[in-house]
Amino acid sequence: TIMNKHPQFKCLYFDGFAGSGDIYKNNKTDIGTIKGAAIRILEIDLPKSFDMYYFVEIDKSNKLELNKAIKEKFPHKQINSFVVQEDCNVKMKNMSMFLQKNKDFRVLAFIDPYGMALNWSSLVTLKGLGIDLWILVPTGIGMNRLLKKNGDIKESWLNKLELSLGMRQEDIKEYFYREKTVQTLFGSETLIEKEKDAIEKAGNLYRKRLNEIFKFVSESLPLKNSTGSTMYHFMMASNNTSAFNIANNIIKKYKN
Repeated sequence: TIMNKHPQFKCLYFDGFAGSGDIYKNNKTDIGTIKGAAIRILEIDLPKSFDMYYFVEIDKSNKLELNKAIKEKFPHKQINSFVVQEDCNVKMKNMSMFLQKNKDFRVLAFIDPYGMALNWSSLVTLKGLGIDLWILVPTGIGMNRLLKKNGDIKESWLNKLELSLGMRQEDIKEYFYREKTVQTLFGSETLIEKEKDAIEKAGNLYRKRLNEIFKFVSESLPLKNSTGSTMYHFMMASNNTSAFNIANNIIKKYKN
């Protein structure tokens, strides 16, 4: 809708963790597939299709599968579809440089990271650029699992959190933990205790941090598993007011 109002711009779709094009679903005895985001985006032709598709996939077999799917199902889009085997962080920085040189491009990006694979420094490179970024933040499935209840976090896990959030380790601990004094037989003792709503706090923190890079960040949509536990927070960041309003309308629809 936005791009139709601005035909002078070319529109690029960027997927940082594209996969094979299919998502395999195992329901006990039934193994089936559902379409991944890459295939769904390629299917869009109305009101207009994208001028360029850029899919990043670090796994070689997934890259080959996606290339094959594009060749078989969308032969007319092969010429403007690119599937590259690379780290998303590398290609996001490359995209930033591309947008700085090509002012006539606007980007719709979808980031569904494998675990904690997306670095904050990669997002910072997008500041001030013409990009609408939809991102699945692994608040429950990633961050919360690294934040141990007693605050005794492995150094490697702290490093992951530091890279993912772009924050110092001491600031991360201060945000997610609090000191608690308890009385014992030998006097008072200070314990480190994890905040009870750590997953929600992680979602709020990420949204606030994104707002330091982009002018607008939508409300976040918690995505839960079958047991009701929050796995991700889904949100959109942009420098465009119209895109921001559309994103909020979409998220409110699924929240209700």
